[in-house]
Amino acid sequence: MGQLQWKDGFVSGAVYGATQELGELVTEVFSRHAFSNPLHADVFPDIRKMEAEIVRMVCNMFHGDEASCGTTTSGGTESLMLACKAYRDLAIDRGVRAPEMVIPVTAHCAFDKAAQYFTIKMRKIPIDPVTKQVNLRAMRRAINKNTCMLIGSAPNYPYGVIDQIDKIGALGVKYGIPVHVDSCLGGFLLPFLEEAGFKAPPFDFRVDGVTSISCDTHKYGYAPKGSSVLMYRNKDYRRFQYFAAADWPGGVYASATFAGSRPGSLIAACWATMMFLGQPGYVKATREIVNTARKLASEFSKIKHLRLVPEDPDVVINVVTIASDDFNIYRLSDTLNTKGWALNPLQFPPCIHICLTNLHAMKGVAEKLIQDVKTCVDDIMKSPNAAIGSTAAMYGAVATIPDRSIISDIAFAYLDACLDSQPMKEETK
Repeated sequence: MGQLQWKDGFVSGAVYGATQELGELVTEVFSRHAFSNPLHADVFPDIRKMEAEIVRMVCNMFHGDEASCGTTTSGGTESLMLACKAYRDLAIDRGVRAPEMVIPVTAHCAFDKAAQYFTIKMRKIPIDPVTKQVNLRAMRRAINKNTCMLIGSAPNYPYGVIDQIDKIGALGVKYGIPVHVDSCLGGFLLPFLEEAGFKAPPFDFRVDGVTSISCDTHKYGYAPKGSSVLMYRNKDYRRFQYFAAADWPGGVYASATFAGSRPGSLIAACWATMMFLGQPGYVKATREIVNTARKLASEFSKIKHLRLVPEDPDVVINVVTIASDDFNIYRLSDTLNTKGWALNPLQFPPCIHICLTNLHAMKGVAEKLIQDVKTCVDDIMKSPNAAIGSTAAMYGAVATIPDRSIISDIAFAYLDACLDSQPMKEETK
């Protein structure tokens, strides 16, 4: 078990902040607040205060004014789903009977989950084949009287590209539709780009029309897993996220997020992490990660038989995506896996990517990956049509199946396998 060497920077994404010093800090904080629960704000006022301060700090990062607000959540999926729930209910309150969301095909699949859970129709918009940003003309054409929200990614997961948030915001203003920016993946990088010496496109509350933003504190915020923040421009939007039961015999019950009881320990650990690193720590981490990502992008672009997706290395922030026109790119994924690397396979079209963390900025990690990629590509091109490995075989087969529900059934079988266990046997006396 646990053969992948994530501590050495061999795994794409997954683990973001894992220094020994930070690990010791959050362990101590977690132990002090292990049994706290923000549902009982009167019992644990310190947790309530820490949660409010986390939200305010993140709102400030995204240039929210004094009216900006939000909540902490259990992760990016809950943040995105809560935004969808809020805008669905807002649309219903305005008289819309069948709410729809307009969303790039590259947006996170948690939006698909929200659409299924909350019965929201999805209108998926194609991306520009060169820039990999959402096609704005197609997005505008998809807007109708039922549209409850527009969505942009900052950045998207497959290619690490930031959609044109300012132009999506302008559509929101023109048609009176809320705009959500999913910055779960880039939330603690983009706000610090300029101070770290890089250009930053418009992406936050300074953009007219942006009404909410999601940002994962458990990624580049380096808090322990189970922590994210969902921000709104003002309380009028956040109100539609809430739930209240006024007539329950057990008393009046209200909750801000999906969960009732929540682990206060994670809120405390997130707060402590942000206090520990501070703005200088996040700027330093941003600079190291972006420099490393662009170094990889530059070197990969020089390797014959590979190409960057998109091809401009200057737009790279934390995700480097590569493809090949000369061999099955999944073979590179499988070959790198034999050398201990775990990169992420993508589909439609076939690509692989690495999501950079501070572990990849450690001395020698990027250089080793560059050399291993060169070696693997050279070996593959000696017999480019040779038998394919497990990743190539799986994704090759998946791409040819027209009924996508079959793929879902296979995924469900995998989840069953992960969760199944053998019944315990009684000990014999």
